[in-house]
Amino acid sequence: MTKKKTPALKTQPAAEPVPEPEATTVEETPYEALASICSVLVIGLFILTFLGQNFVIPSGSMEKTLLIGDHLVVDRITLAPSAAWMPLVHYREPRRGDIVVFLKPGEPDLYLVKRCIGVPGDHIRLHNGVVSINGVPQPLPPTAEATTAENHSDFLDEFPMIPPADEQPSATETWAVDFPSHFENGELVVPPGKFFMMGDHRHNSLDSRYWGFVPRENIVGRPLFNYWSFKTPEDQYEQTGIGNTVAWLGHVAIHFFTDTRWKRTLNLVR
Repeated sequence: MTKKKTPALKTQPAAEPVPEPEATTVEETPYEALASICSVLVIGLFILTFLGQNFVIPSGSMEKTLLIGDHLVVDRITLAPSAAWMPLVHYREPRRGDIVVFLKPGEPDLYLVKRCIGVPGDHIRLHNGVVSINGVPQPLPPTAEATTAENHSDFLDEFPMIPPADEQPSATETWAVDFPSHFENGELVVPPGKFFMMGDHRHNSLDSRYWGFVPRENIVGRPLFNYWSFKTPEDQYEQTGIGNTVAWLGHVAIHFFTDTRWKRTLNLVR
């Protein structure tokens, strides 16, 4: 019996490696680069204009809730007038106790930050520095300074029993004239569409006691958090001129790490 021979397997010639395609570098044209930069600027401008904005605290009227040199991110949406074309956005009216940023009545270019004390319809009275709303005494904000015998002020702590025109040269003429029409039975009545604002440092705050109610349309937003806080002299933001600005920027650069209030960084504003 003869054995069948197994045919030998034919080997295929090794395939030559396929060269990988060379990576091509697409160079961005100057026009495309400019378009990219403009897109970033437009998005940033939209955020700063409509969604959030940064503000720096220039005075001590809100101490110790807010300090001079606090840099805040402000929410410009929540307290904005509601828009039908943005139904998913949460809008609401300012409430008592809210800290708000607004344009000072009569000075449309001056931003202020205070605490909302009274809303439309409220009856407000201060006695010995204690605020009563609709006859109910209100607790002080946690960081506010209480009235003592040493810092008592008849005008500031017994408002509105003493009219602003009688005691305070800092009171605006418009408010002095308008004040009597809102004074009822020893209380100040907040009219529709207006709000009464006060600083937490009540003995060092030029607020609604001096210049009256804030119209609803003047309210810009509410501070969310403190993104940076730097020890700043009380009169620093009153300084003008290039020399003072350059000197201050140099001071910030040299003392950035030592004078930054790190414990206040990213603190929520309440």
